[in-house]
Amino acid sequence: ASCGIPEVDDTKLMECNACDLVRYCSIACQRDHIPKHLRKCTKRVAELREELLFKQPASTHREDCPICMLPHHLDTKKCTMLNCCSKMICDGCCHAYLFSGAEKHRCLFCRTFLPSGDEQIAKQRLKRIELNDPVAITSEGLGLDKNGDYVKAFECYTKAAALGDIEAHHRLAMLYHWGQGVEKDKRKEMYHFKEAAVGGHPTARHNLGCDELNNGNPEKAAKHWIIAATHGNDDSIKGLMMVFKGGAISKEVLAAALRANQAAVDAAKS
Repeated sequence: ASCGIPEVDDTKLMECNACDLVRYCSIACQRDHIPKHLRKCTKRVAELREELLFKQPASTHREDCPICMLPHHLDTKKCTMLNCCSKMICDGCCHAYLFSGAEKHRCLFCRTFLPSGDEQIAKQRLKRIELNDPVAITSEGLGLDKNGDYVKAFECYTKAAALGDIEAHHRLAMLYHWGQGVEKDKRKEMYHFKEAAVGGHPTARHNLGCDELNNGNPEKAAKHWIIAATHGNDDSIKGLMMVFKGGAISKEVLAAALRANQAAVDAAKS
């Protein structure tokens, strides 16, 4: 412990709540040590956050189609969200289902009877929202956003983000960026972009790269763009070519990013 007491069988030490540098024998021990530890703790927390930010996510925030188990395409027009269960189904599976001879009046994932009109569709969506389904709440926010009701869209995104929805974080960042439904706030904008990027959102990751380049950090920009390109973001490839010309990355790094980008695009074909 910071006070010198060792950890033995009958003495269990507590770790600092923020970093992994020190341990304490009691709350009082921790409180007494805070003035000495605060600066190192703040520095270590920033380092841990940086490590997490630049860690390659296993997949994009869109994950896989629950039917064919192939990665979703980044283009949201190439999949359909089912209001009954909030599952995203790729166009390939939807197309195959239509010609499979299966019951067309049931959801191809949860087997719920499909709604027959707009009123029933709205009821299903409202039911998912009442159940605090983050995907359904974000979807509701997208509709409000599209219609220009940014204040209510902001409320939906905020609730969905608190429930862990990555797309909601990205949408909140965009609202803070443009000042739609809320005052412009660069700090909050970057916070939500980073939360979305850590969750595997390629567009948010690309935007972080653009921000780093604007701040004079082409090496950090390249790191963000490599991760985004690996998940199929084409705009990041353009960014990498630009910083390659400026000498920030090597020809080998650019070639590897191009191969990874093509592999991600190919994997999303259903």
